[in-house]
Amino acid sequence: MLQNNPELKTKIDQLWNKFWSGGISNPLTAIEQITYLLFMKRLDEQDLKRQADAEWMDESYTSKFEGQWIPPEYRARREESDTDADWEKKLEEEKKHQIEKSTLRWSEFKRMQAEEMLKHVQRKVFPFLKDLNGAESNFTHHMKNAVFIILKPALLVEAVKTIDEIFVVMERDSQEKGQAFQDIQGDVYEMLLSEIATAGKNGQFRTPRHIIKLLADLVQPQLGHKIADPACGSGGFLLGAYQYIVTQLALKAGAKNLVPDEDGFVRTSLAAGLTEKAQAILSSSLWGYDIDSTMVRMGLMNLMMHGIDDPNIDYKDTLSKSYNQEAEYDIIMANPPFTGSIDKGDINQNLQLSTTKSELLFVENIYRLLKKGGTAGVVVPQGVLFGSSKAFRDLRKILIESCDLKAVITLPSGVFKPYAGVSTAILLFTKVWGPSDKVTQPATENVWFYEMTSDGYSLDDKRSKQDGYGDLQDIVEKYRTRDAAKDTNRRAKFFMVPRIEIEGEGYDLSLSRYKEDVFEEVHYDAPSVILDRLIQAEVGGLDDVGLSNVQSGIVHDLLELKGIIG
Repeated sequence: MLQNNPELKTKIDQLWNKFWSGGISNPLTAIEQITYLLFMKRLDEQDLKRQADAEWMDESYTSKFEGQWIPPEYRARREESDTDADWEKKLEEEKKHQIEKSTLRWSEFKRMQAEEMLKHVQRKVFPFLKDLNGAESNFTHHMKNAVFIILKPALLVEAVKTIDEIFVVMERDSQEKGQAFQDIQGDVYEMLLSEIATAGKNGQFRTPRHIIKLLADLVQPQLGHKIADPACGSGGFLLGAYQYIVTQLALKAGAKNLVPDEDGFVRTSLAAGLTEKAQAILSSSLWGYDIDSTMVRMGLMNLMMHGIDDPNIDYKDTLSKSYNQEAEYDIIMANPPFTGSIDKGDINQNLQLSTTKSELLFVENIYRLLKKGGTAGVVVPQGVLFGSSKAFRDLRKILIESCDLKAVITLPSGVFKPYAGVSTAILLFTKVWGPSDKVTQPATENVWFYEMTSDGYSLDDKRSKQDGYGDLQDIVEKYRTRDAAKDTNRRAKFFMVPRIEIEGEGYDLSLSRYKEDVFEEVHYDAPSVILDRLIQAEVGGLDDVGLSNVQSGIVHDLLELKGIIG
């Protein structure tokens, strides 16, 4: 995690402070502007790397910075009334506004003087960024309203310099710790949010990367699966699924020297090893939606920075009446926002739960969005497991009867610090019956419970890395080898509970309902011995005669009490 590199943390703090002192004090605005700069930097680096790889492999590659670029407002458009002469004149005018793409590289404009750099980035680089995937692309559509609001030349120069330094430290950290994958934009986003006390108020806190990796290892997405996150934020879960699939394909292709990262997971981001067909399948497999346009833009850039050229991330409220997808996805990984109640009048009429609580509606909607046989891994507040109202109970009944509820993994309350201290759990379930099907036999036979006590990090606001992996790897191993006949010890960290028992408990899914507590017998001294010890502590070595002369005070009271109990 980023917090464990003090040098990197210092650089991020410096970047944040520069934006604050430069007049950009709104946290999400600052983060978005920083993301644009990160994207510019990453775009240049990835392009140069792909060029070098293509040359090494003796393959062709067309650089994103090759040729000329014409801003959309200056592009010639031929009207029906135009004569050939008119059209030639328009083309001549268009040529006057051509820009050499090579001048739009980060490595080029960072050498400019402050005033020149600001004008160049404002008027050329940022418009080019918005137009990157062509006029009809999803990315361009969502970037239309994006605004570059850095207005001070000194701020841009300092930000560019600091980001260059961050990349140097990140690269060194990656090489020293053997981490092939670095979600740079996500790291900066996470650290910036941790700097502000208001983070998490609107659900804008990021799922820790090791929890994303844990979910990916549990649901095991495969190439060809259609994968979604209906509340995707900056795209962390989609990126986690992508990275998991790329790693599995690399392992199948015989990749060696892949070592576990600091959380015990084996990962690589070497998507260059994918065939063109596999890359196309994978790029079209990931779908994300969010109701925050800033998050949509950040999610698009995050995935594009990691080799997905045209991500399927869109601005949509997946709980609203306007969103009517059903039975679309093979895999859903999500940590939907726990924002309380939502507007009853806009809730999708296909959702059957009688509630306005977003955490319940999101889980029901995820169930609806899954294809039959599709699997979901969802982070929920632990209240979903035991809430006593009808809507809570109805949701758990859906998970038990219409789905094969495979596992309930409770997480310690500090996992989402410093953003939130709420206790959460992971639900893993596979859809068996659809909403309109008649359930002839409940889909769940047994539910596997696991009580995570450590995720490998301290559970305070600092979230410092601890020795080992906590319970992360144990959860993956025990989940994959779970056995209803063997996992019967209710005093252990993990155990199976039959559906019949859960039904008898009103579909309660709280681990404490089924776990057997271990009571350790404690032996205490006799009361008279304890009283003697207290008296001696007060009077020291006073003999019986001396004690008999004590007429008042605490010692007198203790002597009286001793006389009563004998």
